[in-house]
Amino acid sequence: MVEIEVTGTTVTVHVRGAHRFLSLREQVTFDLSNITEVAPAEVDLRPPWVRAPGTFFPGVIAAGIFRGKHRKEFWDTLFDGRGVRIELAGNDFTRLVLDVADPETVCRQLTRAAAA
Repeated sequence: MVEIEVTGTTVTVHVRGAHRFLSLREQVTFDLSNITEVAPAEVDLRPPWVRAPGTFFPGVIAAGIFRGKHRKEFWDTLFDGRGVRIELAGNDFTRLVLDVADPETVCRQLTRAAAA
């Protein structure tokens, strides 16, 4: 699970607990202006096929960086319906898929902040 912090125009995703080890990452930072879409993650959504570095067990966990055709994505999800999908442009990452405590609240918070 992650915690999302919005400070000014910067969004910081803090990776918590054992997921730091599984994803090999402590945080991801991007600008609010890079957000193109925020939505609940579809349950059947899967990461691109190249994992570099990270952890992936189909249907159980995806944690780390995944690459595909012109895509670089950061995932930290257990595929349990608490995921948020954040589409980005003009950033190192093209998509983030993250488990959060309250997906609806996070979607609203990021959408409002990006629109402001």
